[in-house]
Amino acid sequence: MPNAHTLYIVVPCYNEEEVLPITAKKLKEKIVSLVTAGTISHSSRIMFVDDGSKDRTWEIIESLHNESTFFTGIKLSRNRGHQNALLGGLMTAKDRADIVISMDADLQDDIDAVDKFIDKYNEGCEIVYGVRSSRKTDTGFKRNTAQLYYKVLEKMGVEVTYNHADYRLMSRRAIEALSGYTEVNLFLRGLVHLVGFKSATVEYERHHRAAGESKYPLKKMLALAFEGITSFSIKPIRFITVLGLGIFFISILMLIYFLITFFLGKTVQGWATIVISIWAIGGLELLSVGVIGEYIGKIYLETKHRPRFIIEKDLENN
Repeated sequence: MPNAHTLYIVVPCYNEEEVLPITAKKLKEKIVSLVTAGTISHSSRIMFVDDGSKDRTWEIIESLHNESTFFTGIKLSRNRGHQNALLGGLMTAKDRADIVISMDADLQDDIDAVDKFIDKYNEGCEIVYGVRSSRKTDTGFKRNTAQLYYKVLEKMGVEVTYNHADYRLMSRRAIEALSGYTEVNLFLRGLVHLVGFKSATVEYERHHRAAGESKYPLKKMLALAFEGITSFSIKPIRFITVLGLGIFFISILMLIYFLITFFLGKTVQGWATIVISIWAIGGLELLSVGVIGEYIGKIYLETKHRPRFIIEKDLENN
């Protein structure tokens, strides 16, 4: 199959021992069908990335690798978070594959969309984004907050694809370009957009988790959301400036008002007003310092140039 492309499917895993055997079976069926059809080459692989799991995840990955050449894996030296684990898989796979598809281990992403991804690549697209066709499987809270988040990102000037997570296809050239972005504070959904190149979207229906519990609770989702805003936009700092100017002008108006009431001989009791003002302004000051501190903290981390991940084991390079 001289014209068939080598595909690597990169799957970050953290404590996924319950769902991993199911995921491996489904992905192998997809890879085998694509190889049989001549769509991809026999050198294609499913690469599991163990993000410092504390359960039997790595043991299962090693067992899968021993059972079939279609499975491979890398193990990070410690837990580095989903985005760093995904990046580690992408950077490892780019030297071995023509195209790489990233997806989560929980089987919520529709595996059958892989065929459409490859079709779009064959049409000349370097990046293909998997986009959810609906959010019927989400709770009302998650659906509404997700929609609000995308609107906030848009207002902040952050370019992302609506209803897209990390289910995407990238060509080797696109990943090579992505490797040029060396920041420690990762928000891949935004970084991939900065890469450019011809892109397309593929809609799919998101399923319920196949087994186990979600490893991305509300706390982690909020952290990723905040990362996306502060890594790609300085508008929060500009908002603080505008807010400060607004409060300054309000204080001038209040000063004029109190002077007028003073000269008119009207005493202002104002205890409640003063207390509320102190609490309000104090809260705004602390919030402002916190936002500025977040940006300073990011600068601090970037200047250290620490590695974003360390690969402890690579099953293809034992």
